[in-house]
Amino acid sequence: MKLGSFEIYPVTDGRFRLDGGAMFGVVPKVLWEKCCAADELNRVPLSLTCLLIRAQGKNILVDTGLGSKEDDKFHHMFAVDRTPTLLDSLKRLGLGREDIHMVINTHLHFDHAGGNTMREADETISPTFPKARYVTQQGEFEDAAGANERTKASYRRDNFAPIAHRNQWELLRGDTELLHGITAIVTAGHTRCHQGVRIESEGQVAFFLGDLIPTVSHLPLPYIMGYDLQPIQTLETKRWILDRACEENWLLLFEHDPLIQAGHVRKDQAGRYVLREVQSWQ
Repeated sequence: MKLGSFEIYPVTDGRFRLDGGAMFGVVPKVLWEKCCAADELNRVPLSLTCLLIRAQGKNILVDTGLGSKEDDKFHHMFAVDRTPTLLDSLKRLGLGREDIHMVINTHLHFDHAGGNTMREADETISPTFPKARYVTQQGEFEDAAGANERTKASYRRDNFAPIAHRNQWELLRGDTELLHGITAIVTAGHTRCHQGVRIESEGQVAFFLGDLIPTVSHLPLPYIMGYDLQPIQTLETKRWILDRACEENWLLLFEHDPLIQAGHVRKDQAGRYVLREVQSWQ
C-alpha cells in the first residue's frame, strides 16, 4: 500500500505456534481462548509477518522471520509452516537477496532474526542479505551476545554473530532516524532494548510494533506475554504508543497476528483500545 511517497508491503516467512499461556502471561485461558483458539498442545497460531519499505530508492526490511537453519525437531515443536518463505515473498515483489539495502531488527529473538543469516552449501553460515546494513539497538545486541539462563533459548548466535564477522551491523543508542521518515524508536518491555519502527511520509504515519503488541488480541493493556522480561515496562510503553496512535491516527502494523496485518486504533466509551479500519493483505 502507499504511505505518502513510500510503499509498504507485508512479507511473510510463514507461520508457527507458541504456547498460549506464554503468549498471554497472567491472563487466564478462559479469557484469552475467546480470541485465540489453542490446539491440543495448548499452542496458538501466529504469523511471521515482516515488512518491506520502499523509500527514497531503498529497500528496507523490518525483521526476517524464522529463517531456514532450524532442524526438524524445532519445526515439529513450533508447528512451523514456512509457505511461503521470506525469500519467496520478496521474489514475488521482484527482489532478491542483493536488493535489500537495510535490515532493521526489532530485537534478536529467533522468530524475528532467524532469517538474518542462512546456511551455505558448505555448511558455513553467512548474512542472507550481503549488501545490507543490519540495524538493532546496541543494548539488544549485548543482551543477545551475553544471554543468560532466562534468555538464551530465545537468542541463537548464528542469527547475529556471522553479521558481526562481516562488519554489517549498525548498533544504535536510543531513538534514531535511519532515513528521512524512518525512525527506530525504543519500545522497551519485551526485551530491555526492543525497538519499533515509525514510518512517516506526507503526513501519514505507520508504526511496526514487533513484540510490543504482537497480535490484535494483545491490544488490552493487561494482555502482556509471559516472555516479556519487563512486563510493567511493557504496560507503560503500550499505553504511550497506543495513546499516540489514537491521537495521531497511526496505522499500526502487527507482526504475529494470523489474520490482521494492520489497522487504526481508537478508545471506546470505556476507555479501552479497540481496532478500527482493519486491513489484511493476505
